[in-house]
Amino acid sequence: MSKGVYKTTKKNGDVYYRCSITKQGKHVSLGSFATSKEASRAYKEAEKLYSDESLNLLNFKSVCKTLSQDKAITILNHRDNKMYIKTPIYLRTGFFSYFLEGVGELKFDNDDLFYYSNHRILMHDGHLYVNDYGMQYGILARFGIKNFAVAGKDYDFANGDMLDYRYQNIIVINRYHGVTMVPYGNSYRHETKIHINGEFLIGRFSDDNVAAIAYNKAVDAARDAGITKNFIQNYVVDYSPKEYAEVYTKIQLPARYLEYLTKCK
Repeated sequence: MSKGVYKTTKKNGDVYYRCSITKQGKHVSLGSFATSKEASRAYKEAEKLYSDESLNLLNFKSVCKTLSQDKAITILNHRDNKMYIKTPIYLRTGFFSYFLEGVGELKFDNDDLFYYSNHRILMHDGHLYVNDYGMQYGILARFGIKNFAVAGKDYDFANGDMLDYRYQNIIVINRYHGVTMVPYGNSYRHETKIHINGEFLIGRFSDDNVAAIAYNKAVDAARDAGITKNFIQNYVVDYSPKEYAEVYTKIQLPARYLEYLTKCK
């Protein structure tokens, strides 16, 4: 058996081969392979990455034909930065890069290093997410951006790089469901709309928290009228329960909307 390669069997008796390498006092698993030849090639590729410093993030694929990209990034980071991280992270000066195959180089602040060292980023239908305690969470949620948010409308990237998730690069435009920032004279207002067989304008507000509460009140009125649509309720974190109740009470829903709800009962 080649160096670093171990024969093992699955529960059903099928044979496969595991491969690992020990460098810088760390035992690094390189993966599982169908044949001993594949496992041996993976070991040789890992050995080459550790020993040849001319190989880097730009050219490592020239020698990595069997070893996965994720494992190659882990090895390069371990070699260069003397830190083993099990996810495909490479430490930079002041930030880190997470290399997601098929997507590219995602950039994050070091404040997020512990989290992404322990949570693997996945992609489904163009959405990036992590599995956490059995639930799927979009990576934008860490910025207070909701799953329904639309790039360019609800949030944007200051430098135009949609793979740069450093905090200073994320611009949150609309935090709440049913609320959109719109031009209003020489400034902006937060416009609240609810969709029920067409859109109803609930109002325009100078504060997005008030606009979110207005949407919640419109949802409550719709439910009271017997409308069973699965509305998303806004969770307003900036107000205490007392402040929320005071604002909720003062909001007047438009007559046109209330007339429509009357006909639904």
